[in-house]
Amino acid sequence: MSPGPPSVPAGTLVPTVSVERALAAPDRVVVDLRSPAEFAADHVPGAVNVPLFDDVERAVIGTLYRQSSPAAAFAAGWERTREKIGSLAREVAAAAGWEPPAADLPGLVDRMCAGGIEALDGELAVAPAERLGPRPVILLCWRGGLRSRSVVALLRRLGLARAVCLAGGYRAYRRHVCTTLDTWQAPAAFVLRGLTGVGKTLVLREVERRVPGATLDLEAIAGHRSSILGMVGLKPATQKGFDSSLAARLEAGFPGWMVVEGESRKVGDVILPPAVWGAVSGGAAIELVAPPSRRVDVLVEDYLARAENRAELAARLPFLEERLGRRKWAGVLGGLLAAGRERELVALLLEHYYDPLYRHSEGVRAYATTIDATDPAAAAARVVAWVDAHQAIRRP
Repeated sequence: MSPGPPSVPAGTLVPTVSVERALAAPDRVVVDLRSPAEFAADHVPGAVNVPLFDDVERAVIGTLYRQSSPAAAFAAGWERTREKIGSLAREVAAAAGWEPPAADLPGLVDRMCAGGIEALDGELAVAPAERLGPRPVILLCWRGGLRSRSVVALLRRLGLARAVCLAGGYRAYRRHVCTTLDTWQAPAAFVLRGLTGVGKTLVLREVERRVPGATLDLEAIAGHRSSILGMVGLKPATQKGFDSSLAARLEAGFPGWMVVEGESRKVGDVILPPAVWGAVSGGAAIELVAPPSRRVDVLVEDYLARAENRAELAARLPFLEERLGRRKWAGVLGGLLAAGRERELVALLLEHYYDPLYRHSEGVRAYATTIDATDPAAAAARVVAWVDAHQAIRRP
């Protein structure tokens, strides 16, 4: 015989935590109850998605809310929650490292929802959590409404006293991200620049290995190499996802200076916020150079190291042929790739597309110093030594 549901006390208090307190908890467990599509667009870095409703269910309930009534939407949500509450509790338990007790979970959902949406909303009062203990389990939905409050209440009744609700939900988190990006002040910025293929990203990551926390890797955050073929083999971020990861990186801080790779205002499809763009465009420029053969090596390794990248690259080459001139180039680049002549393909792209484009965009830029990037580790050592000697150089 299944145990009966825990009692449902009148006026259940749901503890909440602000976004700032939540992000300051180093051992937090963040559980995002929004649908998979909402989560994929953006989420708190490190969060686990345990959707209360999948994308279709969320759409159905939203339609009922708009076209019928809140009560009809609540009834549909109740039914679906009752069906999946067991799996939801198990997923939260796995993320939290917690063993839930045996209980009649559908019965508990019925008891919580029996009075209707207004009764449940009135019962689940919120108040700031007095303290956060070790490994707080922070649950959020879109705006800190019934989705997260009801699940937190249920989990706490089952004994997960670490469960709290993120006040304001994802919307509050998004406001925090925007404020962080709007108010950030850059440290002394040193910008790696140079022709495509010199290995700017390789040098940047070697700098990070030498001085952890000293670099801002915008291409890694964007999931894009910031070129017309820059998405090949990568998973580009959405703008909101990029903003979230960027804000988290900026909040982690820098050791009084930072090294960043030179980018345009857009990295793929995402746009740099003004303060970051100001640091990139106005920082002290360090020119990296490398011989043509080395540049070909870097690009072949970067774009074609994995066999599955070839089809994606082949699909993009006709666009480049169009940009270079259909009459002369139609089928040329794709033909070289199909024939296994990758090095020849890359050399042609550098000579006829990337180098002219880069020289045009750079104009008459003045470089503070020039460093050979053929050996990324050695180049990084020179970059760090030069930066240590010139930290007074700052953005205009």
